[in-house]
Amino acid sequence: MTESLHTLTAMPTTRQPGCPFDPPKELVQAREHSPISRLPFPDGHQGWLVTGFDLVRSVLADPRFSSRKELMRHHPLIDYSAYGDIELPPAPPGEFLLMDEPRHSRYRKPLVGKFTVRRMRLLTERVEQVTAEHLDAMDKAGPQVDLVTAFAKPIPAVIICELLGVPYEDRGSFQDNIDKFLGGEVSDEELMEAYTATQQYLAQLVAAKRADPTDDVLSDLLDSDLTDEELQGMALILLSAGFDTTANMLALGTFALLQNPQQLAALRADPALAEPAVEELLRYLSVAKQFARVALEDVELGGQTIKAGSTLILSLATANRDPERFTDPHTLDLRRQDGGHLAFSHGIHQCLGQQLARVELRVALPALLNRFPTLRLAVPADEVALRPETADIYGVKSLPVTWDA
Repeated sequence: MTESLHTLTAMPTTRQPGCPFDPPKELVQAREHSPISRLPFPDGHQGWLVTGFDLVRSVLADPRFSSRKELMRHHPLIDYSAYGDIELPPAPPGEFLLMDEPRHSRYRKPLVGKFTVRRMRLLTERVEQVTAEHLDAMDKAGPQVDLVTAFAKPIPAVIICELLGVPYEDRGSFQDNIDKFLGGEVSDEELMEAYTATQQYLAQLVAAKRADPTDDVLSDLLDSDLTDEELQGMALILLSAGFDTTANMLALGTFALLQNPQQLAALRADPALAEPAVEELLRYLSVAKQFARVALEDVELGGQTIKAGSTLILSLATANRDPERFTDPHTLDLRRQDGGHLAFSHGIHQCLGQQLARVELRVALPALLNRFPTLRLAVPADEVALRPETADIYGVKSLPVTWDA
């Protein structure tokens, strides 16, 4: 017996005014009706939207659903049919997020030992140093700054540059370009220009490491059988994910705490709350809002038959707000006991750098709040510039803050 079929008219993208942290209302309503719904795509493809925690988790762990780039012919917001009947190429060498096994493991396995919990915790002291340096700079520049440019972006940028062996003075070569191809606000032409420029920079970086290896993750991989092109693709994934997601979590997380003063006060008062607070912010905000998968064969899912070739959009934003999994899910509760979110995905594609992100967030957020006990928004909350829903990673474009000097 199948569940009743719920059908949307289009992919919901608009968040409610005054609710910048909540998923679009129609997405929440879809999950309330059913954990899986029919979703028409702009090119006419009849795909699926998966909104429930258990179903999203099961798809992420199921090898019958593919991440391969060449299968992603349908987009929930873009009508690719306008470009004609084009064949998508496979993911470039090294860009393992858009691959299935066994290609995926070729690139991920050499990196697993570089991002263990133990190794990332050893970075804590360095993260503390970098955070303190930027708090000092904020204090000197204040009492009003854009938290995105003064704090949220530079801290993960410094750390990922040092891990990969990217000269920090070169950060301007990739930060703006990463913003362009992940920020959802530029034309297709500008996006490709930014992507190409980043690839060219990384090709030069890999060549420089070959000539003069240093103490970093990229140099550590030179003794493997990976080609320069593969190393370049892997560096692109690590650089983009290690910078953009954490930067947006730092800024959006601060915004959310400033809008929840009781929770903010609790975090300031109890240093031991840093770890659960970060997990709750990851769940509550879900900056990586959704992923796509394609069925490789007919699969029964949530009472529905998913035909081979069908595209599924997995809504992490609603899965992490599922009341069947979390008590009072739309409330930010830093002392929440029912953890186990999907903010870092699940299965073979679970975020490789999640422990690094946790270290950065656990150090930087409490340090910011304790250094500036009167920190507050410098503009009304509804004037904070948010990234569009077309962005791969949700967040704020700028966050003007002030404090009592």
